[in-house]
Amino acid sequence: MDKVIVITGPTAVGKTKLSISIAKYLNTDVINSDAYQVYKKLNIATAKITKEEMEGVTHHLLDILEPTEEFSVYDYQLLTRNKISEMINNHKTPLLVGGSGLYIDSVIKNYQFDEEKRDPKIENKYKDLSNEELHQILVTLNKEKAEEIHFNNRKRVLRAIELELSDTNKENRLKKNENIYDSLVIFLYDDREILYERINKRVDQMIKNGLLEEAKYLYDHNLLSKTSKATIGYKELFLYFNNEITLEEAIDLIKKNSRHYAKRQMTWFNNKDDVIKVKININDFNQTIEEVKELINNFIKKH
Repeated sequence: MDKVIVITGPTAVGKTKLSISIAKYLNTDVINSDAYQVYKKLNIATAKITKEEMEGVTHHLLDILEPTEEFSVYDYQLLTRNKISEMINNHKTPLLVGGSGLYIDSVIKNYQFDEEKRDPKIENKYKDLSNEELHQILVTLNKEKAEEIHFNNRKRVLRAIELELSDTNKENRLKKNENIYDSLVIFLYDDREILYERINKRVDQMIKNGLLEEAKYLYDHNLLSKTSKATIGYKELFLYFNNEITLEEAIDLIKKNSRHYAKRQMTWFNNKDDVIKVKININDFNQTIEEVKELINNFIKKH
């Protein structure tokens, strides 16, 4: 199987900084594995890497969509697998970097998406339920899947419920554990309290860097799709722009939701046996870089 390297971990853990060093070490490119960094204009809240931070390293699947366009895991799977094939043909080791666990798994594992149209019977069956009530049904069927879909995305929630109840989905679940690449998945982590404090400071820095102005531009020009409206950092500020909460409350909510997202990211990868966990050394990051380089060297050497 072709070799693929993944660097992942919770928000604010240091993936970007590490990935540049590793990409240079391998003389390769980075493939973005963050669900929201595919969108143009969604920069500050998504902590999107800047041109300066790239230090000349080529990045793929960044800024490929307008904020109003919809984008699915299936779309990401197709684009990324094509890019992986292209890089391998050019004798480069694909390096996926990002924190979206579902997106990463959809690429490196045998995820099969059923693109058939939804059965109208299921829509009629739940027509009297509110979006929240419908979402709760999905929670009882598959809590992990429910966390991936916003409750207001009724179409996706209905489709997910239908698949959970289908025999086809049961077969696909078994296939999801099959690897289609020889993958080295490195999960960066830190002590939870330290990480949470870093997240809080990062949000304060985002505000200083112009997050409020960026969100206001998107809000005023109605430039968000249903998917991108769920982005942490924007959705909370929209509540402020709607005069539903104060700015201070919005900022606190961004911090809270970011911490909860980091917790979900850690839960996603902690439950996987084929992930190598690396605790970062924030005081001596070079040590972390060297540790990851050694893991990669051993991975590339093995047949």
